[in-house]
Amino acid sequence: MNRAAKVGIAGTCTALLALGGYGAYNIVHGLTSRATGDVRTKAARSFDPATVSTSPPSDAKAVKLTRAFLDSWSRQRLDTAASDTDTPTTAATALHGYTDGLRATKLTFGHVVSAGPSTVTSGATKVTFDVTAKVAGGTWTYPSAVAVLQSTNGQLAVHWNNSVLYPGLGDDQSLTAGKLPANASTAEVVASDGKTDLTTFPSLRDIAATIRQNTHPSGGTTGTGVAVVDSGGAGVKTLKVFTKGKAPKIKTTIDARLQAVAESAVKDSPLQGKPAGTVALDWRSGRILAIAHTGADGDIAINGIKSPGSTMKIITSAALFDKAGLTPSSPAPCTDSITANSQTFHNDPGVTANSASSLAQAFTVSCNTSFIKDGFHYLVNNGDASALHDEAVGVFGMGSWSIGGGVATTDPSIPADVQDGDQAAQFIGQGKVTATPLFMASVAATVRNTGFKQPIILPGQHQDTAPQQISSRTAGYLQSMMRSVATSGTAAPRLGGLADVGAKTGTAEEGDHTNGWLTAYNSHIAVAALVEGGSSGVNSAGYVVRHLLTEN
Repeated sequence: MNRAAKVGIAGTCTALLALGGYGAYNIVHGLTSRATGDVRTKAARSFDPATVSTSPPSDAKAVKLTRAFLDSWSRQRLDTAASDTDTPTTAATALHGYTDGLRATKLTFGHVVSAGPSTVTSGATKVTFDVTAKVAGGTWTYPSAVAVLQSTNGQLAVHWNNSVLYPGLGDDQSLTAGKLPANASTAEVVASDGKTDLTTFPSLRDIAATIRQNTHPSGGTTGTGVAVVDSGGAGVKTLKVFTKGKAPKIKTTIDARLQAVAESAVKDSPLQGKPAGTVALDWRSGRILAIAHTGADGDIAINGIKSPGSTMKIITSAALFDKAGLTPSSPAPCTDSITANSQTFHNDPGVTANSASSLAQAFTVSCNTSFIKDGFHYLVNNGDASALHDEAVGVFGMGSWSIGGGVATTDPSIPADVQDGDQAAQFIGQGKVTATPLFMASVAATVRNTGFKQPIILPGQHQDTAPQQISSRTAGYLQSMMRSVATSGTAAPRLGGLADVGAKTGTAEEGDHTNGWLTAYNSHIAVAALVEGGSSGVNSAGYVVRHLLTEN
């Protein structure tokens, strides 16, 4: 990067832009040397800023001083020009920095006219002019202005601030010309194909902006022009482009084709416009392939923290296998209702009581009472109901994830110290249990992969690990049970007939309505979807998940 004009100016930076006045005046000189002598001994050099008059100087006097100031500047007599200001030392440093930072070789000042009393600088007359500068890479033209003050004894001075160099130039900002400085705001955030801009997808626009702001781009080519840079040399704003560069790219894990499917799926007509969110993962790597959502309350795919309903039975089953030694054939009687800690629980409509039910059968038809009975019996000991929390953290990696690029996600919650009726409700994904589609997609991915891979959206992003890998025994049990849900259980109306699919539906009560959930996997991806207001998981989220599974 070229050495920028370092202009650290104390005081207020005022943008002075105006056109109009009477007549024109041109000053043209080549900047062939830096003259430091020939300092004029005029009254302006002894201008006292403490004795500024409240009356602005006349138009003629203000224009005359401005012409003298610009003439010295164009001749590279920068110290002389600085002596015409109210802060000569500061102005001299800034003028030298302007020439050095832009590598200016020629300056032309034209249309030097009065614009009358300044509306910004009290007691000053505004004089406007045009600047044409031959700088590194090309010629740059822009309008500028100065405010001319007079003291109580009639002495005049140009009021100095950064905007004399360029309108609106801030304190401790500089100008540079030539190769434009890198600026993360120009980076393009793209899908894994390296070319599809994520901002073309409505659900990813905010995510792309966050990644762009928090990630250092790579590649691209640098254009040339004029730019404002900060005190550290980072690009603030491009003022003039001589030659265009190619924007650097930040590659993500998003699959452009699958993202397009997800964007359409959350708007599928059976959802009737209800807020929906979905996440798809590569279950082998944890890479996020798609994130899509609708609704007015933000991104519910990664931040929609809701009770996950019966999709939590995946983790409950894993805990029963790992901590209680149960198997899919273990007894799990399905009754119409059950009472635990003085709270009565019922099944969803359509679930038939079966006193001879096994755990696998209860999972297939999503019998709440079976899981409350076994969960409360085997996983709550002397009032300690932390087993489900421990399983979620230890095997399924529940925690505070960073998916990359500064993208915020909401953490799921299965409290370790749950009390009273919530001790039973947690086993069916109610009570104080909350999750997001992102987390539930990861739960399905952990089952299919036989191991947890923390979801990420940037390749190479650090992935947290679970304290222990899910056992092949437990994963095998869950895969068999989830396959039954897809082929003959609660998910069959949407997923039946699809090859290699395992699934779990969920319907969670929230206030005066229910939310529909479904999480599933096939041989390529793991998916979860949430539909707020969905009457059941299969009849709401099921449509979303099917779209994604059939495209892989």
